Amino acid sequence: MPGYRIKYSTLSIGLEDFHLCSLRDKQQYADAQGAAERAGISSATWSLFGQLWPAGEVLAQTLSSMPVAGLRILELGCGLGLTSLLLQRQGADITASDYHPLAAEFLLRNAALNELSPIPYRQCDWAETDGTLGVFDLIIGSDLLYERSHPALLAGFIARHGADGSRVLIVDPARGNAARFSRLMAELGYRQLADRINLLADPLLPFRGRILKYQREVA
Repeated sequence: MPGYRIKYSTLSIGLEDFHLCSLRDKQQYADAQGAAERAGISSATWSLFGQLWPAGEVLAQTLSSMPVAGLRILELGCGLGLTSLLLQRQGADITASDYHPLAAEFLLRNAALNELSPIPYRQCDWAETDGTLGVFDLIIGSDLLYERSHPALLAGFIARHGADGSRVLIVDPARGNAARFSRLMAELGYRQLADRINLLADPLLPFRGRILKYQREVA
């Protein structure tokens, strides 16, 4: 037994259905080998990677209607991998990433549930420089700015791994750190594009956040 409980659900994104294995609820916790503790992940936040969040649904819905052919794409904080699964099904060049030690396992399981081949995955620490990761044409993520330290860490990581002219799309549920992140991105050569409030497809589940978009100036 893994020490945590799971559940299965089916979600419609665009015209496609996706089957997801997630943690049963936010009370789940299992770190017998201490991997999460060594990574600085507390018991209070351990389960967050394994939930399906509204911002993640908005990210997937947004990418479902975007042209992505020919782009090298990196998803940050992929969690259960919904958007990466969508992009894999579309035939995109997608690499998923997260910091949680179990994210890779859930991503692999969810790819199999949807009869998809395994998605390339990297465990990423935004504070570290990884010379093997390379650069990307499109960097995406959802709900990444939930701590005060995240704007600087995220902006720096994106600047190291964004190609010339690259675009960034972050779905932010208004946790109060977006303005600082946008200022840092501007300092690093990213022009902010028009963002907008978005709603989930389900009118009973409004999303009161923003889709933040940036483009790197060509050197």
